[in-house]
Amino acid sequence: MNREDEKNSTRPRPRLNDEIESVSAYKFRPFLIHLNIAPFFLGYLVWFVVWSQKFGMEEYPELGMIVTVLIGILQILTCLFCYWFVEFRVLMQCSLVKDPEKAEVVKVTPTANNGFAELVYIHHKFVIKDPNQPAEKVTWFKFQKTKYIYDADKKQFKALEFPINNLLSYYMESKGYSQSEQQIQDSVSYFDLNQMVMDIPKFIELFIERATAPFFVFQVFCVLLWCLDEYWYYSVFTLFMLISFECTLVQQQLKNMQMIRQMGNQPFKILVYRLRKWIRINSDELVPGDIVSVSRNFGLQNANMVNSSTNNQNFSLPCDILLLRGQCIVNESMLTGESVPIIKEPIESRNDLKTELDIDNDGKLHVLFGGTVIVQHTPPPKNDSGLRAQDNGCIGYVLRTGFNTSQGKLLRTIMYSVKRVTANNLETFMFILFLLIFAIAASSYVWIEGSKDPSRNRYKLLLECTLILTSVIPPELPIELALAVNTSLISLVKLGIYCTEPFRIPFAGKLDICCFDKTGTLTSDDLIVEGVAGINDKQEIVSVKEIPQETLYTLATCHTLMNLDEELIGDPLEKVTLQTIEWSLTKGDVVISKKPKLLSEGISNKSVGWKIYQRFYFSSALKRMSVIAGHTKPGSSDTNYIATCKGAPEVLKSMIKELPTNFDSIYLHYAREGARVLCLGYKDLGVLSHQEIRELNREKIENNLNFAGFVVFSSPLKPDSKNVIKEIMNASHHITMITGDNPLTACHVASKLRLIDKKKTFVLEKEENSSHHWSWKSILDDNQTKKIEFAANQSQKYLNPSKLKDLPNVSYSYLCLTGEGFDYLFKNEFNLLKKIIAEVKVFARVSPKQKEQVVTMLKKLGYVTLMCGDGTNDVGALKHADVGVALLSNNSSVDNAEYEQKKKAKLTEARQLSLEVNTSRLRGNNLHAQSSMINAQKKLADVLKEIEEAEQAQIVKLGDASIASPFTYKQSSIQCVCDIIKQGRCTLVTTLQMFKILALNALILAYSQSVLYLDGIKLSDGQATMQGLLLAGCFLFISRSKPLKNLSTTRPLPNIFNLYTILTVLGQFSVHLSCLIYLVNEAYARSPPKEEKFVNLDAEFKPSLVNSTVYIISMSLQVATFAINYKGHPFMESLKENKPLLYSIMFSAGAVFVLAARLMPDLSDQFQIVDFSDEVNIFESLEKILIQNH
Repeated sequence: MNREDEKNSTRPRPRLNDEIESVSAYKFRPFLIHLNIAPFFLGYLVWFVVWSQKFGMEEYPELGMIVTVLIGILQILTCLFCYWFVEFRVLMQCSLVKDPEKAEVVKVTPTANNGFAELVYIHHKFVIKDPNQPAEKVTWFKFQKTKYIYDADKKQFKALEFPINNLLSYYMESKGYSQSEQQIQDSVSYFDLNQMVMDIPKFIELFIERATAPFFVFQVFCVLLWCLDEYWYYSVFTLFMLISFECTLVQQQLKNMQMIRQMGNQPFKILVYRLRKWIRINSDELVPGDIVSVSRNFGLQNANMVNSSTNNQNFSLPCDILLLRGQCIVNESMLTGESVPIIKEPIESRNDLKTELDIDNDGKLHVLFGGTVIVQHTPPPKNDSGLRAQDNGCIGYVLRTGFNTSQGKLLRTIMYSVKRVTANNLETFMFILFLLIFAIAASSYVWIEGSKDPSRNRYKLLLECTLILTSVIPPELPIELALAVNTSLISLVKLGIYCTEPFRIPFAGKLDICCFDKTGTLTSDDLIVEGVAGINDKQEIVSVKEIPQETLYTLATCHTLMNLDEELIGDPLEKVTLQTIEWSLTKGDVVISKKPKLLSEGISNKSVGWKIYQRFYFSSALKRMSVIAGHTKPGSSDTNYIATCKGAPEVLKSMIKELPTNFDSIYLHYAREGARVLCLGYKDLGVLSHQEIRELNREKIENNLNFAGFVVFSSPLKPDSKNVIKEIMNASHHITMITGDNPLTACHVASKLRLIDKKKTFVLEKEENSSHHWSWKSILDDNQTKKIEFAANQSQKYLNPSKLKDLPNVSYSYLCLTGEGFDYLFKNEFNLLKKIIAEVKVFARVSPKQKEQVVTMLKKLGYVTLMCGDGTNDVGALKHADVGVALLSNNSSVDNAEYEQKKKAKLTEARQLSLEVNTSRLRGNNLHAQSSMINAQKKLADVLKEIEEAEQAQIVKLGDASIASPFTYKQSSIQCVCDIIKQGRCTLVTTLQMFKILALNALILAYSQSVLYLDGIKLSDGQATMQGLLLAGCFLFISRSKPLKNLSTTRPLPNIFNLYTILTVLGQFSVHLSCLIYLVNEAYARSPPKEEKFVNLDAEFKPSLVNSTVYIISMSLQVATFAINYKGHPFMESLKENKPLLYSIMFSAGAVFVLAARLMPDLSDQFQIVDFSDEVNIFESLEKILIQNH
């Protein structure tokens, strides 16, 4: 038993949920015995005794102060480490507690990309659950706005258990909180109020948070060191630059927080059924288990909210609600980006109430998600005995509230996902370590050589060594990296592309594989109904005007469309079908032909209206849908019912009782031509009662169907799909199509895009008479090519498709995998799947979960992956891809054009008002002029405010971002993928060239501060300040480089550490170093000889030939570094095209030239530059340097 316990204790604990990796309980130690307090208190005491007793305070004052300061710095660093790293704080201040009920805090470690570990306070509360029982202790904590409660039986924390997995009958029988007020209070205590409020911190609080960040503290430490070395101007300038940058970031962060806060729901009055009566309460007081009334205009019943601005406003749902009675049409684009309104059915319409609610699958049909908007509702029938509300709304059951709703989860993703705007942190760390080697060598040289002079101040020597070590990390590094990413963010927003996770932008420059959804992404949503094939066993397509009645009725009834304000709402494919057959849908779910046509017995089809009584909705797992419809013949009271069904041909094949002899060949023929083919079936149910209709389920009607034909749709490519795909392929990226459509249709579209050659494309299929044998078959003809078989338990030798076409005896080179084939390989031939997955060109008939698996597997194999899709089916894949791009097809370019037009008009108005203000100002100080000027200024302020608000509206909001996609494009074109790749490449290259420039500058600085420092060569305060100003300008403009219009065939280097980068850095460093050494030696040769053996390093700065030579050459080298290491084509505009950078470099070079040539003697004297004219021709040397660098 003990061994078993030991095994269990060493076994890694499973993660708590998708957001939390682990939770550990702790208790704070007493303050005085914290490890960041007590040891240092003893350290100060011991050192004070040693200093006073052994060394003597008067004899060694500097030593005493240096050691005291070092201990102080170490303690400050320890305290800061406690602030920066939760693990370190736990080690220093806390003790582990086995029983969380005795703990004070818990350390919560989130999963990757879900924020950072935190130490949060734990709460203990006694709750009376039963009046006859003693109060129970409840232990809980809140992390990222979510509450977690301790389960004493399972000995672990768990998220709040919401009522989302009960039987459907449980919800139907629920009467809400009908017992007592105490029951409601207990639920509020357990679940908390339904609030999605983000606390906005004050400016000073956010600034302190940023000012205590590691890099900022390090930068301030460097500034203090420069101050100690008497570089006051340079230090103040650097500190001002750092504080200004951080203040700008804090201001932007506050704006973003304010914007996110506005995304949450504002409370309003809502009808709720409590204590057996309907009452109005605020929506933020709702708790799971409440019965509520929801309608299209709910929220407007509150008299205080009904005004001119809200009369036409639909309030979004305040929480996740299960629809019990009544039907709703909701707009879910706020969460998913899906443009088509969704029909939500009540669970009372289901006849399988003994099944559990599955909110992630078929249960979605019945759930109204928080943040979505009801666009139409149908109240429960008046003659029904069920629960009804006085506002005639639909009846719903509250499932989840607050930040646990779908909207809350999206808000938490935006608030707590990885938000640092930076490049690869690991590479940055390795880069700093690489430079640290040189810095340690330089500081060691300074200490060893400097110590040879017994009279030299060890304090100043130690300060200089510290300065050399800190110079390795340029203070501007985080600013430069953030600038590069922020510039790309702004450029993407101008293109209508919104990014919620900026750290992903550099990944777009490293892409290996680009995955695209087909329908709605590569192909247009504007489908065309070609007709119906398979009528009377014929392969030819028959026009919809000539199809049999049964087929016509199947097309007219088998859909999920709804009539909303005389407009059809639903799937575009179903809308175009109904429009093509010229039938219409009424608000009462009755379909009627628009054109009268004489049927038998003098009856017109105008009078044959089919009412839809029950729908069994389409699901990606079943690949089909069915409908029960009925019509009453004129002069009869009996209703005749039929069941109609449509779906994938391979699925309906087993459900049809009499198949045409050429069933497979017909649909395969059109699928190979790229058409979308759906099989149609119907069944005559005869005359049934309402009760019998209610008792019918899917299994009863989806069998023994009569074949009604194949409806054939053509889906043209989007106008720019071919050109975009061609550009991405030419840019050396592998492209894969991932779709839920038929493999033959998908392969036809892929061949149109030149992704594959259909003659050489094979799809993995199961043998007809075997469940264990699979083979690669040609998509054109199964019999013409040799099958490549492998058994379930045998390894298959595989060659890369790109190499297969070069082999004489192999006839295929492109692969297509179906969802079924993918599952088989995943379970039985995983090693083979790992080999081929990166070369598969088409994944067809894959479910949303399989799309996610494909993307995840590609990432695990080391491929940087992009996924581009447009619907809810792509959400999982978009979330897991390195670069996920969602297309919001509901936003057209017309919206953007209108916005730009309005903006131009407002800007014109602003210019006119500005001119009026200035004119009034020039008129003088008379009363009329002043009044006119004040009015014009007021109007100008209003116009500018409107422009600012319009700009703010362009910032990413819930409607602009799909539920989990880092990138969102507000149109339906895939051109955005090229734009993202261009910006990603530009950002990546900019980052890499910044690293090279900073590395060269740091290496030269290490040499200058070591070897040259010991020779008494240093810069004046003014020289250092000017150098910093000129370099800051160059860095600013290099980060604003713009990408070229076209993607290049060459891909940029993905990381810093490669042979090319290291060799170029070391090569340039050797050239710079040799030039510096040569010129310093030349300057020494022309200078008076030294009088002392050891230079006085504490002497006041005096200009000299050597000092001025070093300053001018250092400046020249740094300017040359910018010009030479700027990458330009083929990833970004050239130096000539990047005018701001070119002018900045020219200005810096000009400033160096003016100082060296003494064209402005007063300026040269101000910066303490000596006259070179009589000493050395420095200009010839500078020319040689530039030639060598080039």
